[in-house]
Amino acid sequence: MKLKKFEIALIFALCLTWLVGIAAAAESAELSDKLIRLHVIANSDSEIDQELKLKVRDGILDFAENLEVKDRDDAENIIFESLSAIEKVAEDIVLENGFEYRVQAELCREKYDTRNYDGFSLPAGEYTSLIITIGEGKGKNWWCVLFPPFCLAAAESFEEVAVLGGLSGEEVALITEADEGYIIKFKVIELLERLKSKFSE
Repeated sequence: MKLKKFEIALIFALCLTWLVGIAAAAESAELSDKLIRLHVIANSDSEIDQELKLKVRDGILDFAENLEVKDRDDAENIIFESLSAIEKVAEDIVLENGFEYRVQAELCREKYDTRNYDGFSLPAGEYTSLIITIGEGKGKNWWCVLFPPFCLAAAESFEEVAVLGGLSGEEVALITEADEGYIIKFKVIELLERLKSKFSE
């Protein structure tokens, strides 16, 4: 059976999209291996629980700012060894605010969709995350990047922090939207991640 021109064009477009997706996914995986994300989950969506979440976030960021780390692997090891101390920081903040919620801190791999932050974006993928769960953990989340310390970096020093954290110039350009193709790449990566999840079910 002879294919029509539009069918050939469609097949070509699908193949091209797949190839772009594979390349983008590889780029994303390399980027995700250089980052450690912070994920704080509130007890509930009530206003007071959401305010508490932000106070816990601030306490964790203050604690992390005082950690002396050499590189990404060193940061992961130190965070893992500090999980009990991190839980204690969060628990103290919870108690100071009149609550008795249990707090759990864990360091594990976690899947994310594409997320936009103030001044940068990150593609969908699996990232190492420090997850802080307050109480029942049924409230809205707060996300950022713990290493390199993007949560704490001023806009004017973001690139310097990224490079010191081990990111290449191309990776910095990608996440700061300096790469004009970042939207297409991120969407393709997200589509591939969803397809992977669907077929692995």
